[in-house]
Amino acid sequence: MGKLVFITGGARSGKSKYAVKLAKNASRKVLFLATGAAKDEEMKKRIEEHKKSRPTYWETVEETKDITSALLNIKSSYKVVIIDCLTFFISNLLLDGINEKTILEKIKKLVEIILKADYTVIVISNEVGGGIVPDNELGRKFRDTAGLANQIMAESAQQVYLVVSGILIKIKPHNPPHLNPLPQGERK
Repeated sequence: MGKLVFITGGARSGKSKYAVKLAKNASRKVLFLATGAAKDEEMKKRIEEHKKSRPTYWETVEETKDITSALLNIKSSYKVVIIDCLTFFISNLLLDGINEKTILEKIKKLVEIILKADYTVIVISNEVGGGIVPDNELGRKFRDTAGLANQIMAESAQQVYLVVSGILIKIKPHNPPHLNPLPQGERK
């Protein structure tokens, strides 16, 4: 049975850095599945910097729209697969005119494949719902779809982490605090 680790947080919060560290500690047999597309010079530079942060012996597969097929076509004996990132994947599909329902079906299918795999998958995604409401329909669709996709991933994952300003916060599994009220003498 596959293990799903979900890492979310804001842009440039340290999500990918933590995922790389986690994968390095787990195995040398790592596949990095990149979903971002270099559509301009600035993005090309970002991608090159990301590549430099990973060990050279890792394999990288670039797949912007069909990550389920990429996972199904893995031929090697990888121990860890990093998908970086879910929000790029969603953005790529939305820009192709794919609707929210279809995208969420793809996310559910992705989870099914991950949970049947014989390796660990670390999925990275941006937490985009904490800011202002976008002033255009496409922006709102992206924000809403990403939020729903993140919920699907987090619900299915065995481990969930939030990265804030480079600080890792474990969300799942968690041990909720005991909710008994304070004894009578300690209430204020």
